[in-house]
Order: sequence, then structure tokens, then C-alpha cells
Amino acid sequence: MMYRHPEDEVIDDAAVEAFGQGYGERAAQLAPVAIVIAAYNEEGAIGPVIEALPGEVCGLATVAVVVADGCADGTVAEARAAGAMVCDVPVNRGQGAALRLGYRLAREGGADYIVTTDADGQYNPAEIERVLAPVVAGEADFVTGSRRLGSQETKDMIRRTGVRFFAGTISMLTGQKISDTTFGLRAMRAEVTGAVSLEQPQYQASELLIGVITHGYKVAEVPATIHKRRVGESKKGQNPLYQLHIPGVNNFVYGVRFARVAYGTWWRERQRSGSGGSALPASETERIGPVESAARANGSGPGSVETSASSAAPAWPADPAKRT
Repeated sequence: MMYRHPEDEVIDDAAVEAFGQGYGERAAQLAPVAIVIAAYNEEGAIGPVIEALPGEVCGLATVAVVVADGCADGTVAEARAAGAMVCDVPVNRGQGAALRLGYRLAREGGADYIVTTDADGQYNPAEIERVLAPVVAGEADFVTGSRRLGSQETKDMIRRTGVRFFAGTISMLTGQKISDTTFGLRAMRAEVTGAVSLEQPQYQASELLIGVITHGYKVAEVPATIHKRRVGESKKGQNPLYQLHIPGVNNFVYGVRFARVAYGTWWRERQRSGSGGSALPASETERIGPVESAARANGSGPGSVETSASSAAPAWPADPAKRT
């Protein structure tokens, strides 16, 4: 893995060393599926999230790896008590930096697959198998859930409009049809995370997605559910000066920051690939679109798609630019 900023490499190296010293052989012999969670001050939410995670997915054992991103509350103790392996980083850098570190811990620990979910309880752990199944079956290298193919509890029209706008924009830029670019429940082969450039300390979802697509990996979407946050509040888009919690302002700030990362990543990857167009030639990679991938994942065959995911699941209990 290449680091753009030397200080990030120093922090990550120290965190990896401390993680290895703290967990010994366990850190080098992780379960086949590492469920990586980035957490920043999620006391009261992180424990129930970890306890609800499945111990086995697709016939493979799982392990929860939590990267505590400079937490100043009881997140670390709560995550450990719930059974997670915790990497406690003393400095807050952002969700992107925390996930990048989590990916490294998973790869170097021998995990074959990585699943990501959030620390706030918005994603249904029962849907992890649906997201991971196409990867284990060899049908995709990277799979993301999609609220637009599944369901969502939020009625925030600004947020919904933003999801549609960025999905359309990234689909156009990359040539890969994507319906939801910011969904936090994802699954991938572990080595994928070491092949793409991950430089962003925050809003890494688009950087990872665009990087995976432009490197020619097989990408798929499946229907999934996003619930309302039930504990704490979102750190996304908080006013960096006054930490204001005004939904309209937060959404606007979040959109501006997300756009900057998305367009910047696309341009960087376009320069790297040397392609004259917006995406790699179709002949260079077999891609799986959302309809086909959902059909495969749900066993419904070509040409059929599950258009909604169950939203009747239990209610899971549950920014400055650098906050997770």
C-alpha cells in the first residue's frame, strides 16, 4: 500500500504494531471474513452493532475489527466488551483513514474477504450474507448494497436527491451503472483494497468505488436496507467551525465535500489509466450490473431482480471533515 502522506504511514504502522502486540497470534490469523467498522465516539451504539453481527457468513467464520478513530468516549471499551478486536488510534483522522487502516489489518491478518458496515446501527446485519455471497461465489470482486434497489427509512428529500445525483454522475464518469454510491454495507476480496489508491481521510466510499471500477474489477450491487440512526447523531457534513447540526446545511456541506472527492478521484484514475475516455474499455473487464448481480444473489435468474429488501427487520440500536 502506498501512502500519500508520510505521517499517515507512521500512524498506521504504529497502530498495526500495537494491534499485533495486543492480540498476538490472533492478529495474524484472522477469520476468513473480517467485518471492518470505523468508529468515532459511538458509545451506546457500537456494542449492539457488534453483538448483532453474525458469527458465520456464507459458511465462513467472521471476526469484527473495529478501528477507533481518536475516540474520546467509551467506544473502545464497549467494542471490546462486545467481542470485537479493537485498533485504538489516538488521533482522529476520519472514516476514510480508519477504513484504510482496517483494510490493512484484515489483509495482513490473513482474511480472505472484507465486509464493511457502520458503527451506528443503520445497516441490517442479516443482509451481510446477501452482500458477500456474489464475492464468495466468484461472481464479483466488489459488491455494494443499494438502498435504491432495496429500501430506506429516511424521508430526507435532499439526501435522497443527492444519492440519485451522485449515482448518475459516477455512472456517467466510469461507464459502470451504479444506483447508490455511498452505501456503507459492502463486501470485497481482501486484496482489492491493497490494489487501489486510498488517499482520502473522509468520504472514502466514492474513492474506493471509482478505484475498483477503473482498475477493472467486477462490481455488483444488491438490494439492501438502511435504517434511521437510533443512537447519537450523524457526523456527516457538520460545520467545521461551529459544529452546527443543521440538516440542510450539513447536507450541503456533505454534498460539496463528496463531490470534490468523487471528481478528484475520477480525474486521478483517468490520468493513471491513460484512457482518453471516462472509463476503461468494456473488453478489459467483465462487469456485473445491479440487475444481473441482484438476480444472481437472490437466485432468481437472468432478467429478474429483487426490487426491494425487507424493512421489517428489528430496529438495530444503534462533521468536521476528519470525523468518522
